[in-house]
Amino acid sequence: MNDVDEILLNFSPGSLNLLNGILAIVMFSIALDLKLSDFRVLSRAPKPLITGLISQFLLLPAITFLLVLITAPRPSIALGLILVAACPGGNISNFITHRAGGNAALSVSMTAFATVGAILLTPFNIAFWGNLYGPTRAILQETAIDPVSVAITVLFMLVLPLCLGILLNARKPDLTAKIRKPLQWLSMAIFVAFIVLALAANWAFFLGYVMLVAVLVLVHNALALGTGNIAARIAGLSEFDRRSVTIETGIQNSGLGLILIFGFFGGLGGMAVVAAFWGIWHAISGIGLAAWMARRPAAR
Repeated sequence: MNDVDEILLNFSPGSLNLLNGILAIVMFSIALDLKLSDFRVLSRAPKPLITGLISQFLLLPAITFLLVLITAPRPSIALGLILVAACPGGNISNFITHRAGGNAALSVSMTAFATVGAILLTPFNIAFWGNLYGPTRAILQETAIDPVSVAITVLFMLVLPLCLGILLNARKPDLTAKIRKPLQWLSMAIFVAFIVLALAANWAFFLGYVMLVAVLVLVHNALALGTGNIAARIAGLSEFDRRSVTIETGIQNSGLGLILIFGFFGGLGGMAVVAAFWGIWHAISGIGLAAWMARRPAAR
């Protein structure tokens, strides 16, 4: 078996462009649930949103760094964990929050703000935490990742579709009401199908190395969910809002992570396996947690 740090997975430039397009459509469909009035409501009571963003972009990367220090995994696996933690909330977090009986409007708004914030915060967190750890610092120095290029990728793949979706909802509410749910389900189905096909093309690599990262990803995801819940409790949020912050912190945009890995790190094996397994596991853990939470109504 080859060293996971030296494995490069099969992912063509055409596949990368297709994944960019799919994630843009997913983000556009999420934005169709947003209105400018949602942001005005949050501006009057911003504590849940601020708590969620602190949990997402400050606490989770710090906890991830501690996990890397304690477990000392292979460098590419460590950087994969750091990169996933640096990404904004995942595309399915809104769906899972709704199923959990949490504040879906807060979840969608957190996704929106985190997506915009990711333009600066995602490349910053990758560079900052990655350079603090010697083995991952060596990878970053070899790849010479350009924060501006990462920001541009996030801008065109996530922020632009987000703005277009909000604009369409404001200008054509009747149209968005008709296409919102079908587009959300269709875009998520296409996204899942793409990930399955990408895994199939690299199945031998994935099976060979997934056990190296499986336990770490399970622990990392549990820490992410726990971080969100504890941060919300410390902030004194209602259970209704706490469920949203918990899920938004524990559901990461692993699709964006894969794009950054293949776009800037050449599909480095350990990183890609971490992001791919995260994409599978966080959906399982999130839906399971939502089913447990939904057993009793959330106090507002």
